[in-house]
Amino acid sequence: MTFKNDKFPSSEAFDVINAALSASEADKKDAIKQGNAIFAFTIKNKAGETESWHIDLKEKGAVGTGVGTKPTVTLSLSDEDFAKLVSGQANAQRLFMSGKLKIKGDVMKATKLQPILAKAQTKAKL
Repeated sequence: MTFKNDKFPSSEAFDVINAALSASEADKKDAIKQGNAIFAFTIKNKAGETESWHIDLKEKGAVGTGVGTKPTVTLSLSDEDFAKLVSGQANAQRLFMSGKLKIKGDVMKATKLQPILAKAQTKAKL
């Protein structure tokens, strides 16, 4: 299954994150232990369209489309800023402070996302 949506170039990161989680059972268990949450992302593209994906690090250790079941935290940002966040060119805290990243739900859980995104950074070609 592929999560990339051509209207949202940064969505390729969800394929990379899913591949990283699927690569080894140990990595998956580690990510679930670290995350212990469902992280939802609502991404807005240049055309003003929005699409959602989620990373389930509570039970499955997998990526899915839509916000998932009862997301612990939802992050809303532009396609461009998500690409920067995943590639390490942007810092979540700075995006949040500048109003480019909106967080709904458990803000502290959002901080647990950085190591998971770091795994994608090494593999994504964004």
